[in-house]
Amino acid sequence: MLSIQTADSKKFTPNLLPARINHNGPINNTQRYWAPTTDEKGTQHVHFRGRHLHGTILPLPATHTGAILSITDKLAPQAPTQLRETAEPLDDEDDEMEHESPEEVKIAEQIGEFDEVVVWGHGGTVDEGSDMFVRGVREWVGFAESMHCDEEGEEGQSSAVEAS
Repeated sequence: MLSIQTADSKKFTPNLLPARINHNGPINNTQRYWAPTTDEKGTQHVHFRGRHLHGTILPLPATHTGAILSITDKLAPQAPTQLRETAEPLDDEDDEMEHESPEEVKIAEQIGEFDEVVVWGHGGTVDEGSDMFVRGVREWVGFAESMHCDEEGEEGQSSAVEAS
């Protein structure tokens, strides 16, 4: 389980690329490798490693905030161990209690937030009806909305979408 600690975070736009990049460190001159432009129709374009990519912007609903998290090895403070009644009585005594060990909760630090995701396609924009990433983001948002609705079906005030 994770406990999210929010801080002053920067605004980012996650980009889902149709490629695998075997690099996981910093890049000093990102403008040299990644400089998207937007045409008059609002479609984003970029040339990456010799390929022309077209970007489709997927905005999150106004009630949602995307969070970019860094999961740490730090543990969140725990409440004192609570007693719980066991489903089956111990030693045939109905009133015995068992100590429940607390679940380990790690701290995830919020390093950024976003309100849209860009999905990139080769040679043209992605087909929003069949692209697995577009459908996945939309299903994820729909699932989050259903999880944060009260019983009458009204949406909660806000939900968090996580990415890392």
